[in-house]
Amino acid sequence: MQVRAQAAAMPLLEETTLPQERPPTIPVVIIGNGPSGICLSYLLSGYKPYFDTKTVHPNPILYRKLQEAKHMPITEQDLEYLSEGLEGRSTNPVAVLFDTLLHPNADFGYEFPSVLQWRRDKTQHIPHLVLGRSTPGGAWHAMEGSMLTISLGIWMELPGVNYRVLTNGKRRDVTGDRATPEEISSYYCNYVKLKGLQKNFADNTYVTSVQKLCRGHSEEGQENGHTGPTNSGDLEGSDAGALWEVRGYQQLQSHSHVPFSLFAENVILATGASDSPVRLGVEGEDLPFVFQSISDLGQALSQKKLDMNSDPVLIVGAGLSAADAVLCACHSKVKVLHVFRKSTNDPDLIFKQLPKTLYPEYHKVYNMMCSQTYTSAGSSTLPNRPQATSIASSVCAKMCPKPQLPTAKVTDVSLFPDYTSFPEHCVVSFQPDMKCLLQGNNSLKAFKVSMVLVLIGTNPNLFFLKDQGQYLGQDSTKPISCKQNQIDINPYTFECTKEPGLFAMGPLIGDNFVRFLKGGALGIASCLLKRYKKKEKIISNGGNDFI
Repeated sequence: MQVRAQAAAMPLLEETTLPQERPPTIPVVIIGNGPSGICLSYLLSGYKPYFDTKTVHPNPILYRKLQEAKHMPITEQDLEYLSEGLEGRSTNPVAVLFDTLLHPNADFGYEFPSVLQWRRDKTQHIPHLVLGRSTPGGAWHAMEGSMLTISLGIWMELPGVNYRVLTNGKRRDVTGDRATPEEISSYYCNYVKLKGLQKNFADNTYVTSVQKLCRGHSEEGQENGHTGPTNSGDLEGSDAGALWEVRGYQQLQSHSHVPFSLFAENVILATGASDSPVRLGVEGEDLPFVFQSISDLGQALSQKKLDMNSDPVLIVGAGLSAADAVLCACHSKVKVLHVFRKSTNDPDLIFKQLPKTLYPEYHKVYNMMCSQTYTSAGSSTLPNRPQATSIASSVCAKMCPKPQLPTAKVTDVSLFPDYTSFPEHCVVSFQPDMKCLLQGNNSLKAFKVSMVLVLIGTNPNLFFLKDQGQYLGQDSTKPISCKQNQIDINPYTFECTKEPGLFAMGPLIGDNFVRFLKGGALGIASCLLKRYKKKEKIISNGGNDFI
């Protein structure tokens, strides 16, 4: 986006001052330009999904419902009625509905074509602005480009643009349907260009404050030290009786910051969940040898701070990020101590949910977790097998559903002898002398380590909201967590139950996989289109006047 155009949308001002003229009012502001924000922008730009009458959906009940209103776009239909009775690998009914329309019977291993047909109606365009910290694609740009995602490439695609066509149908081997983050981020950037959505996106933009401004209530406009419009005349652009003030800055190529302030009738939270690593909360976690990112391990290896003669690297966690760290360390012949709370028989372990033919490297780690465990006698049970010479270290993008469970336990693999697992153990403390204290069922063990990686998940950072958005959660007494305390929403409109005009989608409501987070875009777009149509406020110019 050109700076001049950006300035029109985001008036320049100091963070602590107000512009002389009231900032522009925008119907919709989307915070986050990952696949969630991109998909919603597509649906708000006049692209409408219709049932393709030339297709037959394999679900006979849904097929009958689709035929009942085949001339009406899905966004104008009753989403609750359409999604009733559907089952899938998301707890959100609209996410399951949209997924089965885009990928019928995907959970059964089929690759049926979509039953949707997309048509553009520019009279149904709702002006909106998508604010993102990078170029479109969000966190995908920060991932290692040579590593493989967990999801199949076709599950990463967005409506209207076939992933395989755009990536030239690349296939590498048996895992060839998996994609690299580089391919995915390129796909998302190209998607925005192909669909003509660039005018809706403001890149390299950081939001620092989002607060509601109510008619006639000056105190509402002065939370967190900010001032704002305090009477109905100031807010005449809002039919709902309230506006959201969004403040922040855009980082330019010169590394200078351009502050902005604008008003929005609706704000969409599509920020994802990768902002803040989850902490153990134990003594010594802030010591300089304790890290929360696999990239720190890669940096230590590249700088030759670790080798086969180093003390072990301690890896904490039983998810795919921890498995990636294990693979990375073992590939470099660095000794590994792997600590996790769960039993290796726990059915919730992600490794039990991945087909071994597609994910051989993760089944290698899982086999090691099961067979190379620390014994109470003080020695680990390590098989006498040669060191594997090479393995592809892959970082999971955590964007896939749960495939069918593997039917057989992996046994024919080459394991790494310098690896020891500690199932059902937890970290008690880290000490300045680089010793770590671990607690098992009835014992305490101390180990000297060279480095610690705590990889137990991430939480969203909603610092720009009042009380960091905690009041929006299903349990308002606890911080927002994508796994344990998601934002409480209406399951069909995705509007926050505790804050009208504020919507949430993606990991913030528990949909971590691209395949399902697209349902949030369908629900929000359907809600907003119906509301603006009812108010006869649909913008028909096909563009954004405020940009």
